[in-house]
Amino acid sequence: MIRFATALAVCATLSAAAFAQTAPPSGKSTLAAVKERGWLQCGASTGVTGFSQPDSQGKWAGFDVDICRAVAAAVFGDPDKTKYTPLTSQQRLIALQSGEIDMLSRTTTWTLQRDTASGLNFTAVTYYDGQGFIVPKKLGVKSAKELNGATVCVTTGTTTELNLADFARRHRVQIKPVVFEKIDDARGAFLSDRCDAYTTDASQLASVRATLARVPDDYVILPDIISKEPLAPAVRHGDDQWFDIVKWTVFALIEAEELGVTSRNVDEQLKNADPTLQRLLGISGGNGKALGLDDKWAYHAIKLVGNYGEIFERNLGFASPMKIERGLNALWNNGGLMYAIPLR
Repeated sequence: MIRFATALAVCATLSAAAFAQTAPPSGKSTLAAVKERGWLQCGASTGVTGFSQPDSQGKWAGFDVDICRAVAAAVFGDPDKTKYTPLTSQQRLIALQSGEIDMLSRTTTWTLQRDTASGLNFTAVTYYDGQGFIVPKKLGVKSAKELNGATVCVTTGTTTELNLADFARRHRVQIKPVVFEKIDDARGAFLSDRCDAYTTDASQLASVRATLARVPDDYVILPDIISKEPLAPAVRHGDDQWFDIVKWTVFALIEAEELGVTSRNVDEQLKNADPTLQRLLGISGGNGKALGLDDKWAYHAIKLVGNYGEIFERNLGFASPMKIERGLNALWNNGGLMYAIPLR
């Protein structure tokens, strides 16, 4: 907790110019810099199954990775014009502030302080999450409120660490946080019995569960959800065009699922006379010009990466090892919160 508070204090003392930085150090707009460079530099995690993780050949995959790939497809017509910078929780905001990366798509919670004092803009929620706990079954705990006196592994520099402290105070539970800079270290410590419990976003608990295929019954994910964790890609303050591009790419992916447009049928849908579909796919409407992109920007993102539902299913859903239900991340007309702002 002390380390996180210190990091916040250091960030707060940085110059206003650093936080107000509107573009990479070259002085160009982000879009101009990305096009000149020839690829999109994305901030990723140091390895979270289902969200962002490199394989043995160094190829990145995951839900957050696909959001970056969709933006690259919108800009270049090629989702593979992306490179990834693995970042710890403490490094991620500074990397974006400094211009080291063009966008942050890394299981990052949208909060007031991050959206203001940190000089960032969060674009659109891509995953509605909440913080939970996993414990060894042998501990005999049924609720997080029973963790009085327990040691809990947690990653520093996160809302998770702050939420744990709030939860302990609210319920008058004495919890001893054991903090780690890297997610893998926190998980490893928990799995080697250095902590009684591990706390993180519920989606990441599913990632832990997915790595325990041989002994899943030895661990229990407690029913408590102690926070709201809206995860969203972030960009720097001040570059409204880049903010719009990332934000509307996310909305286009959601809109495509709402309209039944997939990577498999998008070419057939180009013939559809529905005006909403024509605007989405760039046949009419001038949305590409408004963003500074080709009119087929959304078509390329959907064709080459997939709609929101396709991205969710292959990385986090039942077509993946994660087996996460859509829940709050279902479409608004199917019991969830995912809702695209009109593309018109």
